[in-house]
Amino acid sequence: MADGEVRNMVKPSDGALLFANVVFSVVPSESLKEDAARELATTLKENGAEECPLDPSTGNVRIGEVTHIVSSTSDFPSYHAAADAFIPVARPEWVFKSLSKKRLAQVRQYSPDPRLFFSGVTVCCADLPSGDSDAIAGGVVAMGGQYSDVLTKLVTHIIALTQDSDKCQKASAKGLQCKIVLPHWFDDCLKLGTCIDERPYTLPNPEIAHASPDLPTPKQTPSPLRQDCKVFAGKKVMLCNDLGLGSRLHGTIEDLIDGGGGSVTGSVHRADVVVCRYRTGSDYAMASRAGKDVGSLTWLYHLIAHDVWTSPTRRLLHYPVARSGLPGFKDYRISLSNYGGEARLYLENLVWAAGGEFTKTMRQENTHLITARPQGEKCAAAKDWNIHMVNHLWLEESYAKWEVQSLSNPRYSHFAARIGLEEAVGQTEIDLEAVRSKFAGKDDDPDPTDGVMQGRDRNASSSFQASSGAPRELAKIQQPESPAVDGRTPKASRARGGRDASRAPTTPSRLGIDGKENDRPPTIGSRGAKDRAAARLHELAPDIALYEKERRRVGGVIRGGRRKSDEATATTGTKRSVSLQTEDDGSDMDVDGERDNKRQKKTIARPPVTMRLLLTGYGRLVEQPKTEKVDKKRLRDLGILIVDDPSHCTHLAAPSMLRTQKFLSALAYVPMVISTDFVDACLAEDALQDAEDFILEDVETEARKGFKLQDVLSRAKANKRRLLDGIAIYCTPTIHGGFDTYRAIVDANGGRCLAFKARHSFVFPNSKDEDEDEKMDEAGHLESVYLLSGETAEEKALWDKFARVAREHGKDPRIVQTEWLLDLAMSQELRWEERYELGV
Repeated sequence: MADGEVRNMVKPSDGALLFANVVFSVVPSESLKEDAARELATTLKENGAEECPLDPSTGNVRIGEVTHIVSSTSDFPSYHAAADAFIPVARPEWVFKSLSKKRLAQVRQYSPDPRLFFSGVTVCCADLPSGDSDAIAGGVVAMGGQYSDVLTKLVTHIIALTQDSDKCQKASAKGLQCKIVLPHWFDDCLKLGTCIDERPYTLPNPEIAHASPDLPTPKQTPSPLRQDCKVFAGKKVMLCNDLGLGSRLHGTIEDLIDGGGGSVTGSVHRADVVVCRYRTGSDYAMASRAGKDVGSLTWLYHLIAHDVWTSPTRRLLHYPVARSGLPGFKDYRISLSNYGGEARLYLENLVWAAGGEFTKTMRQENTHLITARPQGEKCAAAKDWNIHMVNHLWLEESYAKWEVQSLSNPRYSHFAARIGLEEAVGQTEIDLEAVRSKFAGKDDDPDPTDGVMQGRDRNASSSFQASSGAPRELAKIQQPESPAVDGRTPKASRARGGRDASRAPTTPSRLGIDGKENDRPPTIGSRGAKDRAAARLHELAPDIALYEKERRRVGGVIRGGRRKSDEATATTGTKRSVSLQTEDDGSDMDVDGERDNKRQKKTIARPPVTMRLLLTGYGRLVEQPKTEKVDKKRLRDLGILIVDDPSHCTHLAAPSMLRTQKFLSALAYVPMVISTDFVDACLAEDALQDAEDFILEDVETEARKGFKLQDVLSRAKANKRRLLDGIAIYCTPTIHGGFDTYRAIVDANGGRCLAFKARHSFVFPNSKDEDEDEKMDEAGHLESVYLLSGETAEEKALWDKFARVAREHGKDPRIVQTEWLLDLAMSQELRWEERYELGV
């Protein structure tokens, strides 16, 4: 870029310190002259950034002291060190775009590295097999692009086989400026090492679909970087079946490995490198114990992109992931602050890989905030809400050691004084000894000369029957699911390593559980297994609860049918008692599992559940509470199970169209709505009645509301529980009816419901520093946020605070009566009338 262009484009912002907390270096080059570099540095400093001059003796960037590098090229000495430290390197256009938007732009879109040819590309997949979608997502990110599971205004390419998917239809209806292309476009970009023209691949009439198979596909010449790639020289690579690759993408990756000097094999014994998705299966276990390089598809893409060999244990996400998350992590809701660029993306993916839930914005429900510095809006809110605030080392080391680390360790609450900890992200390596002990087991590998192991390559292209367009069902058949990491029995763990059974949940064995035809079954010691099985049965909670119940009965356990002298044989009926205890009426069962003949026949004759019924407004249970248990048991004997959770019901029974929490929440799940007369008839006749004869009719309520119940159910079916998708609804703390009531209704309809408390550190979802990923509303207006409120003086005092904070975050505030939510849930459509609004 010429000097004059820089001077003309750069304009100071409106006094806001846009680049506060940014410590930068500008690297001059042929395309960014010294004068232009100085002017760019001045602009950054005027907007709050701090400059770190280049080392005068070497002319290199001081990697440990900067948060950003601005350069028009990746051809400078410190580039690889910066990339390794996750320090973002951006073209000057990043500065100009940030100034024009008045917020920091995504750095990944402005990379100067020609190897990251997907820079500026955001991809979304539509209705592709899960294996191909995951492989495309990993490839796009590895080559500098971004991937989004949901369709947003930032998506540049939708990869699909047809235009019939919901995402394609939505993109067309909203007029989004994104291209809908075949998966072949990604395959060819990956193969050629450059982002090629999309037109021959663009739906609905892609040129390649009509081209003769003898004709070459568009632009067959690989980029010079691809032609010179030798990263796999002399190595044999095995691509495991659990990657779920379609035949075309599998072939593309094979070609890249061959072009890099390597070869593909289907034998784990002949392979030098094993690429798999999960830490599971005999291939993973054998390769790990043999000390081979075992990595993920993300690692393979990284090698292809950079043409430099690195160990798969060097980066946490370059190693295969566990099928189920890190024990204890599934209940964590984690947000990030003060990390940007590659470091932020890396930590986001690490949270998901560990089994936690990542949230872009922080709410009161969050459990942890990972931050590089203890400053900012989120940090203030974390202190106010008593949310754990740690640095990224806690997450990385928990994942590396596969054990949640203590938050009391002072290393995890230490923050650097000057520029934070961004430059230290990604420096933690996999603790290979800990991971192998938990996942690879200790068993002798089969002899590689065995005839079975020398069979045809399991991963050869000819063995892949699923193409990129294969249905998901076929993909699932080809990839049998292995048991979850934490779902194993002590029996399996003992067979592998002989370790204490108490460690079974965290020391999974991975041999012979993927259903592959060449896997040999594990060897299990029968006596030890029986002992452990008996020990586990003794610990079952239902039996303990049953024992305590019998002990409290008149006469106690002894007079109830078992004597002290029988204690030695008490466990013989344990297994039987467990199987029978699954019924609701286990109270008539003796501790040793024996039943009266009549009672046993009655239990066995009980019909299966044919109806899961949710009751609301049923007067009989209110007027005769003493008969509730008996009535429920009688209904269960007819095949009717009474449930309390609207998400579990198949039928909803009410005397009329009610505005109760159960009724309004259940409508979103589209049950059959019947009258409570059905229950009365079943109890009176002691026989299951036809529910079709009791369809709820409420002409009076329908006339008053202006809609029919059957129309409501039709709309609910079409909504698919997404009526409030993307809508944030807040409630005042003292709202009439209680916060939990409205949250249940909002959750059932796909929205987010939060309590609004007028605190100085309150943070809205999609705050203005992260609104790159926000969804558009139907009309393209500002996203609205709603406050459900009554009209008490205490609630009115919150209105101005809510409106002010909403506008500060770029939202349209609406303060509404509870009637608004109740009416839309009842009608299953977004309805708006002026009478709902309380104030602005």
